[in-house]
Amino acid sequence: MRNKITVTRKTTESSIRVAIEKGALKPDYREKIKTPLPFLNHMIEHIAWRAALNIEIEMQLDEFELTHLVTEDVSMTLGRAVGEYVKLNAPSGYGFGTGIIDEAKAEAVISFEDRSYLDFTTEVDYAEMVEGMPAEELITFLDGFAQGARCTLHIDILKGENGHHIWEATYRAFGIALGHALSVDESRKGLTSGVAGKVIYEVTAE
Repeated sequence: MRNKITVTRKTTESSIRVAIEKGALKPDYREKIKTPLPFLNHMIEHIAWRAALNIEIEMQLDEFELTHLVTEDVSMTLGRAVGEYVKLNAPSGYGFGTGIIDEAKAEAVISFEDRSYLDFTTEVDYAEMVEGMPAEELITFLDGFAQGARCTLHIDILKGENGHHIWEATYRAFGIALGHALSVDESRKGLTSGVAGKVIYEVTAE
């Protein structure tokens, strides 16, 4: 098992370092999640807690602290780190979870099959701004993760009135599903989430 994966992503707009480590959460795990967006940090904390996944994030921006840029770049890099963990450790690769807090409820299902796809549905309307973040950034994060990890992710928001609670239930459900997907089942050792098996591309150029 190679438990710790580190990915660094650099563009002209940002530099991000993400490290993940499966296992018992370290006492200072919350302090290691350092994006410029406090509410995003809080949501990623829920992923760490529910998935039993230590997550470290460091980010430097070239000039502008743009919410969409931060959300998208962080989620894609986190997804890439998780995708690399899956390739190296061959965990079960499939998981589902239900997240609740007070009146809010959400469900998540995730499968790692080298296919980037997000299906996002909601049965409720929620505020356009939640704790300083536009509502659309909830989808941005989930879609960015699916792209980076090359996974299929289905999210259904079933109930909720309070915007903070709706986001929180969604991230909880996602974290639970991810934790299941990253668990190693000895009876499935060497197997993949889908029957197609490991995807191998051979590329030639002339």
